[in-house]
Amino acid sequence: ITGNKVESIFENANILPIRGFEGVRYVELPITEVGSVPEILKHFFPDWNWLKGVTLKVAVAHGTANAKKVMEDIKAGGKFSECHFIEFMGCPGGCLGGGGQPIPTSAEIRAKRAEAIYKEEAELPIRKSHENPHVTYIYENFLNEGPCSHKSHELLHTHYVKRGKYIA
Repeated sequence: ITGNKVESIFENANILPIRGFEGVRYVELPITEVGSVPEILKHFFPDWNWLKGVTLKVAVAHGTANAKKVMEDIKAGGKFSECHFIEFMGCPGGCLGGGGQPIPTSAEIRAKRAEAIYKEEAELPIRKSHENPHVTYIYENFLNEGPCSHKSHELLHTHYVKRGKYIA
């Protein structure tokens, strides 16, 4: 269960049919053209040519009932078993529909919240993390092994630590 990772990947590429709050979203994206690799990723991929001709299959399942349906489909060898990415969101719409949001809430309120956030984000001058000068500065000057390196993982990721039960 993730916090909108697949959606953000495809939003970054301006591929939006995966967005939404309901059920299971599935999309097949034929890749016919590729652009240049962002500088920050060139140590991983010198080019994207290996993606030409691939049809990327992506799904996002909202809520545990839908996650169960997708998992059963995978087990049976259905269409979801061929996906390259599947994101399972614990809450409808991911964090926008989660328990940390103001209450009361409804499908209408969640939709308006999402619309407002997406509208505000669309108007931002910098929408892609690899184009953010502050992010690139940090990678160029401090995390110069690049994204996904041992150093960046150690400093930027958290790890689950079982803490037992708390008694209030």
